[in-house]
Amino acid sequence: MEASISFAKKYLEDILSFFGVNITVEAIEGENAVIELHVPSTELNGFLIGQHGDTLRSLQHLVSSALSNQGHENSRVSIDIADYKKQQADRLTQKAQSWIERVKETGEDFHVRPMNAAERRIVHKAAADAGIVSESVGEARERHIVLKQS
Repeated sequence: MEASISFAKKYLEDILSFFGVNITVEAIEGENAVIELHVPSTELNGFLIGQHGDTLRSLQHLVSSALSNQGHENSRVSIDIADYKKQQADRLTQKAQSWIERVKETGEDFHVRPMNAAERRIVHKAAADAGIVSESVGEARERHIVLKQS
């Protein structure tokens, strides 16, 4: 795992240096053997994150693909630039709390808007922590969560 982490860290630092950002990336092994790469805040945060995190996800895909192409056993990567993902997760957790309260108050199922897998994991965790049942339904871009009274 150490070799994978070192490779991912260096690969991302090389990409960033191509854009003129010479910075040290923090790399750790996260939960479920995911390589977590944390990039501190720079003057290019907006550029590196992109609209709605699109560039960030692309960087993540590049690093993951490079790991896989080099034969590393683990190619699951999570990149966070200037705590963007953490802040997004915190906001989504707050929204999830309000959805959960609504389910508890009304007893009615609540259908959450379609979201990507990472966002769904955040909502599932919030629901489990609150004792609410959550279920992913739908396919592809329409996949969403339904929150239900337990």
